Amino acid sequence: KFVEGGLWKVGEGVLWKVGEGHVATATLPASFNDLLPHFLVEPDDEYIVKNKPVTLTCRSTPATQIYFKCNGEWVHQDDHLIDRTVDPATGLPIMQVKIDISRQQVEKIFGLDDYWCQCVAWSTTGTQKSQKAYVRIAYLRKNFEEEPMGKEVALNQEVLLRCHPPEGVPAAEVEWQRNEHVIDPVSEPNFLVTADRNLIIKQARLADTANYTCVAKNIVARRKSSPATVLVYVNGGWSTWTTWSACSSVCGRGWQRRSRSCTNPTPLNGGMACDGQNVQKSACTATCPVDGGWSDWSNWSECGVDCSMWRSRECTQPSPGTGGKDCQGIDLQSLNCTSQQCLQTANGVEDVALYVGIVAVALCLTLILIVVVLVYRRKKEGLDADVADSSILTTGFQPMGIKPSKPENSHLLTIQPDLTTTTTSYQGTLHSRHDGTTHTGTAKFSMTNGPLLDPLPNGSHHTLHNGKMTSDPAEFMTRLSNQTYFKTLPRDVANTSYGTFNFLGGRLTIPNTGISLLIPPEAIPRGKIYEIYLTAQRKEDLRLPLAGCQTLLSPIVSCGPPGVVLTRPTILSMDHCSDACPENWAIRLKKQNYEGVWEDVLMMGEELISEPYYCQLEAETCRVFSEQLGRFSLVGESLNMSAAKRLRLVLFSDAYCSTLEYNIRVYCMDDTQDVFKEVMQMERQLGGRLIDEPHVLLFKDSYHNLRLSIHDMPQAHWRSKLLAGYQEIPFYHIWNGSQRFLHCTFTLERLNLSTCELTCQLCVWQVEGEGQSFSLDFNIAKVTLLALNNSTLIIGSALAGPSAFQIPYLIRQKICSSLDTPCPNGADWRLLAQRLKLDRHMSFFASKASPTSVILDLWEAQHFHSGNLNQLATVMADIGKQEAMIFLVSDGEC
Repeated sequence: KFVEGGLWKVGEGVLWKVGEGHVATATLPASFNDLLPHFLVEPDDEYIVKNKPVTLTCRSTPATQIYFKCNGEWVHQDDHLIDRTVDPATGLPIMQVKIDISRQQVEKIFGLDDYWCQCVAWSTTGTQKSQKAYVRIAYLRKNFEEEPMGKEVALNQEVLLRCHPPEGVPAAEVEWQRNEHVIDPVSEPNFLVTADRNLIIKQARLADTANYTCVAKNIVARRKSSPATVLVYVNGGWSTWTTWSACSSVCGRGWQRRSRSCTNPTPLNGGMACDGQNVQKSACTATCPVDGGWSDWSNWSECGVDCSMWRSRECTQPSPGTGGKDCQGIDLQSLNCTSQQCLQTANGVEDVALYVGIVAVALCLTLILIVVVLVYRRKKEGLDADVADSSILTTGFQPMGIKPSKPENSHLLTIQPDLTTTTTSYQGTLHSRHDGTTHTGTAKFSMTNGPLLDPLPNGSHHTLHNGKMTSDPAEFMTRLSNQTYFKTLPRDVANTSYGTFNFLGGRLTIPNTGISLLIPPEAIPRGKIYEIYLTAQRKEDLRLPLAGCQTLLSPIVSCGPPGVVLTRPTILSMDHCSDACPENWAIRLKKQNYEGVWEDVLMMGEELISEPYYCQLEAETCRVFSEQLGRFSLVGESLNMSAAKRLRLVLFSDAYCSTLEYNIRVYCMDDTQDVFKEVMQMERQLGGRLIDEPHVLLFKDSYHNLRLSIHDMPQAHWRSKLLAGYQEIPFYHIWNGSQRFLHCTFTLERLNLSTCELTCQLCVWQVEGEGQSFSLDFNIAKVTLLALNNSTLIIGSALAGPSAFQIPYLIRQKICSSLDTPCPNGADWRLLAQRLKLDRHMSFFASKASPTSVILDLWEAQHFHSGNLNQLATVMADIGKQEAMIFLVSDGEC
């Protein structure tokens, strides 16, 4: 309200005088003199979008004047837009000031700090400053710093899509789109947007196969990344096996098959197909149908009171079976007789019966006499009745040059004999170590379907003394290698063991290899005698086809002959070099068939008790239960990069060093005894010496090579002649096991011939992996040759009969009869398996006729060298069986 003199009257006594070009303030009433101004509105940060200026606002009370200061300089008063009001509640004056900031003003300070403005308010008491308001030019660049990349991922796998938006002011916000539709992590919990604006698909589903786009936006613009295609694939999985089909043959030998399909799940979007066979075949023998046949008619009965007589016959020669036809015709005949004939007929029948009886007795006496004469003649010719039946020695062997007519039948364990082959004979004698006596009789085995072993010259024979074969081993290997199936058997007698066995069983061992074959009692049918061999194959003589991540974990072991008939499973023990972590491996037992093709016969962890093979995998040993002999090996396929093989590092050097140069040979081999034995034999021939204890190294399936280097040599006495700082063995040379052992040589040079002490560090590591360091400290002048074993004339170790077992035969029978019968309180074979920590194999034991016997077989295989009968007796006592006391009986009493 204007009044006289140009004065503005506000409230009671508040006056402002408006002059030209400036604002003059009058003194506030005394009641407000002690108040500092305070801000009702302070300027906020602003962004200049394109060329549009921004406005900053400041409001304060009570204030006599307000000015803006930008970047430390006062803004001219003409650029201020001032508005004055009065607070109706307090009567205090309110002053509001606005200024506009243009893009040009901000750009003038390019390269300096951000553009800022601040307002200052005055009152009669003092001044107050507002907060700083920053003014920035808003922008969003076009190119993303990191765009999402397309991926192919397996079903249920986690997916990470990275996105780093373009540079911008203010910082761009990010959203994700799937096929142009915005992803809302709140409503779709399978998606997660991280703090650094990446997208995570927690578990990829088939529906998540799509194009994903990262969208960045701020107040200036909106940018889209290139679409990233995520393809979710599904690896195929096998369905369960179908039940075995009916035998293809109605009568005799045939086939049965089962199948599975790659539909659990079906491979999709380029996923891997199932690995393995979709059809399995197995030999079967169908019982032939037997048609019934009539027996002879019985004698006519006496003429009865009704003046009739009768006779009968039965359908028992043979009885109908397996779907065979019943006998056709009548089984009872009757005949009338007149009253005058009744007596005569009866007398006639009695006479006939008498005559028939006399004739039958005469025939029996004649047959007995013939049998006695035949037995006497056989004894005179030196035929041992205990081993007269030798047909089993040739059962199932393929004659030289003859192949099965159908390849699909190649895995049959029995091949039809060639009846045209010339008859030969084999001589052999079995000596039992149990009773210390020697059978002097020599047995001849007639073989009409081709010889398993050629006859020995000059009628010589093999003899088993104290469980060891003392015949010429080279001669045995020559005879064995001449057979068609055994052409690939090595002639290395040091890695072969063989012996002659009967129903009492026995054991074959190849010394210092960890390879043995246990033949349990009753595994060989009574009345049969087999000559069985066990040999360790050289890997270069017999290579296995390995694919992908597969690796050989054990030696290749042959035992046979492969066609012999066994009534119980044998136990083949051999070392393996896996890290014994089942979750890291898919381990298969492979067997070579007659066609030379290696087949998977068992998958560890998926054993079927109906199959003829079963396996127990221990920390360093594999024990294979097999009802069929043949050629076996253990192959592993790594499931992840944590899978590791055990390598054994062994260091050798020359025993004599007369020059300045000195060589250290480092062998990297599978940690199995057979390979170590072979290296030791080779170094003996080279005249080497072992300079350190063997070390074990875990070699992971990480595709990285193995590096070896020598460090910390005394520089004043030694230097390395290698040009490189390390030596490297390729990953696949070690992993695929194509070579039995790999070694590298470090050539060192001593500066003086008098230097004999060498101390250094051997470092072994896998590239980008953990390494190991071994300290070496030895005297090169000390000669320590590797000891040679002169007992090379003995092939392995063969024990026959009771001497091959810790548990005496009679005690074993009593334990089996005691524990095989189920007990209500569980004190039977099941408790024995639990106490021996074999309860993982309960279903396998239960499938056998005598579970206790199989458990004792496994105990024998595990504890042949370290078995303690007292410990086993303690277990029996804990079970509550008094039979444990029988262990106190001496061997002589058994």
